[in-house]
Amino acid sequence: MTEKKDIRALSDAEITSFFIENGDKAFRAKQVSEWLWKKGAHSFEDMTNISKETRELLEQNFLINAVAVDEIQVSEDRTIKSSFKTVDGKFVEGVLIPTASRMTACISSQIGCSLSCKFCATGRLDRLRNLNADEIYDQVVHIANQSQEHYGIPLSNIVYMGMGEPLLNYKSVVESIDRITSEEGLGMSPKRITVSTAGIAKMITKLADDKVRFNLALSLHAAIEDKRNYIMPINETNNLQILSESMRYFYEQTGTRPTLEYIIFKDFNDSVEDAKALALFCKDFPTKINIIEYNAIDGGEFKKADIAKTDKFKLFLEERNLIVNIRRSRGKDIDAACGQLANKLSS
Repeated sequence: MTEKKDIRALSDAEITSFFIENGDKAFRAKQVSEWLWKKGAHSFEDMTNISKETRELLEQNFLINAVAVDEIQVSEDRTIKSSFKTVDGKFVEGVLIPTASRMTACISSQIGCSLSCKFCATGRLDRLRNLNADEIYDQVVHIANQSQEHYGIPLSNIVYMGMGEPLLNYKSVVESIDRITSEEGLGMSPKRITVSTAGIAKMITKLADDKVRFNLALSLHAAIEDKRNYIMPINETNNLQILSESMRYFYEQTGTRPTLEYIIFKDFNDSVEDAKALALFCKDFPTKINIIEYNAIDGGEFKKADIAKTDKFKLFLEERNLIVNIRRSRGKDIDAACGQLANKLSS
């Protein structure tokens, strides 16, 4: 008996060839693709405009390895955190972040993470595997449905800032975005999608060479070499100069201004000296800066910076004509805020 394949891992051309080889019409592939991606079907039985014989043929040859919602938590501030279960029994988390102006899905790209950033709960987990493009896509569909069901508002933005390092799962991340932005998929503008990286310089360069149209965010968090080495081991092989060069190249090739994410920690990276270093780092390419409130994790060594010090830090940067926003944390009461995703519910 032939082993069944995951149908969403096949290209449209491969599905077309399957139908032709089995004596069916080529246009069936377009029908199936629409069910899989536009309508989010997780069963061949759902494909009601396809004959029973064709559905049985699909059932005999293929699987749909769909991600399911295991459970959800709703925060006091309306943030919704979902625990998603994969077909092999693993768990990842995704978050719907509602604000006055947008509904954002924060999604995961890996099960666990291998980068071990000191301030991040996900970094304490082992990286079990990369997610497939369809598993990433499913998270977006589920969160988009939650946005409509809970708040009656369509999903407006997607950030790849959940569990894992997206650029260490490059192929699946890019494929998932291709599906999300396709008219045969969700039809979302790539300018509403942001991929966040801890700083894999050679893959930032690859994004540039591939002329991607989505946004890029660099999780910087320190612009002084030894401090970044301490909190982010990846910096030892992707230092600040290398990162700066790759970010400049990304801007030159794509015309898209990248964002710098900067979690501000009490008495670690919140001084005027740190602000000066950050301003200097920003001189080589156009950028905007998101200062992020730190969210405590169990047993963590860092604390949230004082509000007055954070405001002073922001003012220093703005006086140097930099675009700066302070991103207030949401979903802290359900461990859904930045850096808190750790599968507590389902591990």
